[in-house]
Amino acid sequence: MAIDESETNNDDTLLPKSSTKPAKTPTQHAVRKTFKASAHLANLLPTGSVLTFQVLSPVITRQGKCISLTNQIFTAALLGICAASCFLLCLSDSFRDRGGKVRHGFATLRGIWVIDSPDGGLSPEEAYKYRLRFVDLFHALLAIMVFAGVALFDQNVVKCFCPEPSDETRKMLSKLPIGIAVVCSLLVVVFPSKRHGIGFPLSRR
Repeated sequence: MAIDESETNNDDTLLPKSSTKPAKTPTQHAVRKTFKASAHLANLLPTGSVLTFQVLSPVITRQGKCISLTNQIFTAALLGICAASCFLLCLSDSFRDRGGKVRHGFATLRGIWVIDSPDGGLSPEEAYKYRLRFVDLFHALLAIMVFAGVALFDQNVVKCFCPEPSDETRKMLSKLPIGIAVVCSLLVVVFPSKRHGIGFPLSRR
């Protein structure tokens, strides 16, 4: 017995087709927000500045002994340079030019100042989109605070400037970095930044 092809075609058209993506559950949405916030937090503190500080700190402080005033001056200079580096790198940004190459620059009030391209690689209108904003300065200040917390955790720096701390000072030095980390983490999650600083991977805007 022959099968009518028109009937089989009609049956196929009656089958439901899932053309739309399934809606995300509240748990999946929360997990996505958590990972996105963690990415913003990871971009807050430049790893290069922290690594430089951790490598040079034992050498300059002589394992925390700071024999002379010169060691304390050099240690303070190291802290200042690393803190300034954290501040400036938070104001840096990266983008792809018309040729697909990654360009780097610093945000200014008039736009982005490209440091590795003679013509800038962007039109004035496009460069103005990368202008300096208040949230950039806010993140730069948070980066300095986080770096200060890292420095307070470094026993070489603590022993250099405070060889014999009191019990109250020890308690404060143990709790203050944790408080700084918690507060800055919450602020970064509430006020995220879209900057892709020098050394950080690019993502779609």
